[in-house]
Amino acid sequence: QVQVVESGGGLVQAGGSLRLSCVASGSMFRLGDMGWYRQAAGQQRELVAVMSRSGGTDYADSVKGRFTISRDNAKNTVYLQMNSLKPEDTAVYYCNAKFRRTQLQMRSTEVWGQGTLVNVSS
Repeated sequence: QVQVVESGGGLVQAGGSLRLSCVASGSMFRLGDMGWYRQAAGQQRELVAVMSRSGGTDYADSVKGRFTISRDNAKNTVYLQMNSLKPEDTAVYYCNAKFRRTQLQMRSTEVWGQGTLVNVSS
């Protein structure tokens, strides 16, 4: 069974930085897009950043210029470098990964992590 595990959350002051990591493991043919979503208290889950296997990226407007997503395909790992953090970045951050179980599977399956809390104090 494929799973993803996040790490790197914590408490930081406004203006500070954090780096999140997410590792995918388990039996799969190919790992596709990997990304980060977040959910603040009382809010819907929203996309933060996503990166394709080939390196294409997409960011939420609210984090452009402050957050950087990267990945290491050899390690099945995606990172989120978060700089200039703001109190409004406070949320549970979830890793999402899409993968193909077998070479014959045409539609990807997706898996979510348990989430890691990022708390930015003012």
